[in-house]
Amino acid sequence: MLPILAKTLPFFGVIALGYWSGRTRVFPDEATAWLTKFVFYFALSAMLFRFSAKLSLTEVLDWTFLGAYLAGTLPVYLLATAVGIFRGLTVAETAVEAQCAVTGNTGFLGVPMLAVLLGPASIGPIMLVLAVDLMVFSSLIVILITGSRDGRVSPAILQTVGRGLLSNPMIVSIAAGFAWSALRLPMPGPLDDFLGLLGAAATPCALFAIGASLASKNAERLSVAAWLSFCKLVLHPAMVAFAALVLFPVERYSAGVMIAAAALPVAGNVYILARHYGVAPHRVSTAILVSTAASVLTVTAIIALV
Repeated sequence: MLPILAKTLPFFGVIALGYWSGRTRVFPDEATAWLTKFVFYFALSAMLFRFSAKLSLTEVLDWTFLGAYLAGTLPVYLLATAVGIFRGLTVAETAVEAQCAVTGNTGFLGVPMLAVLLGPASIGPIMLVLAVDLMVFSSLIVILITGSRDGRVSPAILQTVGRGLLSNPMIVSIAAGFAWSALRLPMPGPLDDFLGLLGAAATPCALFAIGASLASKNAERLSVAAWLSFCKLVLHPAMVAFAALVLFPVERYSAGVMIAAAALPVAGNVYILARHYGVAPHRVSTAILVSTAASVLTVTAIIALV
């Protein structure tokens, strides 16, 4: 495990540097917001487009892989939902906690880190995990929160979900890259260099932004955060491993990438949704803070295992 820890520590070191910069106000909240936008709309999008443009969708799309990931994720989602209902939470609060239990920071942490640690062949499986998180679970939380407030799931809710998916730069860049590949369009050298240069900024900037954003989060309701972190860092990868290695015949390397992706800490976009809808944002921020800190050891251990 120590050799793997030596490889993961630099990534978490950049997160720690961002956290220190945010806590000391060397990097204020406004700067963090703009850096996050740069990564989200430009650097990460360039990286994802460049990756997907060099892949074939028919080779990447693996329904067995998707089935295994969903089969491993849904039990954890339902368990977190059941615990929330048992504690007397509202539908909206339960949806937010269940989202924390299964949605990892695949975009900002998984793509940059796992692609380096697990090799270029991991890009396809990581994209599939990212697509499921964005298209299935991020849509589900919007439907549940809005539907619980309106008392029904109206066409307007589905339109909101659809617009959100179509305007998400990560989804758009992946789709555009696969379209480029499907059309067999050549990648001119200057364009490839441009995308490579811009995409190279995604890794350090995304990690730094994660740390800086954590600096503004307060630790509240630690018992709930500890439970949600346990779901995300331990139960989720364990259930995904069981599904990929026992229930479904997923190819071993792809299964390892899937398990590593499932082990990632709670995603920052859960906090964005929680704050947007005014549903337990402090609870989510604590879960992100605790899970990210603990993931230094848990993610390292799981990557060492796979």
